[in-house]
Amino acid sequence: MSNDTRERNRRMTHFDGHDEIWLFGYGSLIWKANFPWLERREAHIHGWVRRFWQGSHDHRGTPDAPGRVATLVREPGAICHGMAYRITPEVLEPLDVREKNGYLREVTRLHFDDGASPDSADGLVYLATEDNTAFLGDAPLDAIAEQIAASHGPSGPNRDYLVYLAEALHELGVEDPHVFALAARLPDHPGDEGPHDTLHDTHHKEKNLP
Repeated sequence: MSNDTRERNRRMTHFDGHDEIWLFGYGSLIWKANFPWLERREAHIHGWVRRFWQGSHDHRGTPDAPGRVATLVREPGAICHGMAYRITPEVLEPLDVREKNGYLREVTRLHFDDGASPDSADGLVYLATEDNTAFLGDAPLDAIAEQIAASHGPSGPNRDYLVYLAEALHELGVEDPHVFALAARLPDHPGDEGPHDTLHDTHHKEKNLP
């Protein structure tokens, strides 16, 4: 299939007629929520694990030297923690552009971790499966970390994506051996800074859309 998934995602009709949609983020959507949202809640989904197996030709790498970013891989009994956002349907169009390099919208059941009601809801997640042409698949952790350390794209260094995700998961109290092992393998980089848009960024506090 083509890398560009925008048209396929726009043909999805599961949430047609809904005024609001829950979106589950497990990668950069945790720490870079640069889109309008109505509500944000910590959440998890069942049966998936986070893996740096997807190539990034448009954000954290180039067509000739792709970076690596997170996708989800099926694993029975697994739990993947992340962040859920309640959004309006109009937000999906720019998200489709952001996630166009191999990611498809999929319906999933979200389970919220904050003890509030409701405790679960149907929602969307963007994931890149092995049948997309940007999929890189598994590799030794040292090789993945080396590729991430060397890659850079229009959205910045690939290492920033990994470091910011590891920091965000640590802030959420989430243990992710794959992400933390990769972050530990990155060579030291003088001048590293934290993410511009952290979980505590006041710019993205709960708000009503215009």
